[in-house]
Amino acid sequence: MSDTGPLKLKKTVVLVGMMGAGKTAVGRALAAKLHVPFLDSDAEIESAAAMSIAEIFERDGEPFFRDRETQVIDRLLEKERGILSTGGGAFLTERNRKLVSEKGVSVWLKADLGLLWNRVKHKDTRPLLRTANPYETLREIYEARVPIYEQADLAVEARPAYSIDDMAQKVLEALKGRPDVLETVT
Repeated sequence: MSDTGPLKLKKTVVLVGMMGAGKTAVGRALAAKLHVPFLDSDAEIESAAAMSIAEIFERDGEPFFRDRETQVIDRLLEKERGILSTGGGAFLTERNRKLVSEKGVSVWLKADLGLLWNRVKHKDTRPLLRTANPYETLREIYEARVPIYEQADLAVEARPAYSIDDMAQKVLEALKGRPDVLETVT
């Protein structure tokens, strides 16, 4: 595929991966590169509920949140094509993986545990890390989720040296190998 013409997105690209992998930041940059909308399932849920994800978890519990998350992801996949950033747990649910597979393409932003910890250790916005030992909790979540993230259609490795723009470019390069997702318009 040549890089001579503008690119046309044929399916919504769904970014999956751990908290701190860069789904939102990379998603925004990728959407800008492709001139398509950026969608964020967590932001949509927060907007609809008029409360934060952490507050929803605390008030209604994780099962309630996961049900809302599936509804929002389904609705966003039905909208115009764009780049969709999902919460770290969204891809774990089989029904969400099926929705993404049917209506879009999943891209795992594959960051190692050390990089993730460096990005999340100073933030209090991660309800799952509000434990006595947040690093150990992150490690357990990471080890449990990696085999599921490996089921994504594409994987793009995150490295500490990559800027947000570098990472968006790496995702774009991976997508160029999928003519069912991205095509060059001549």
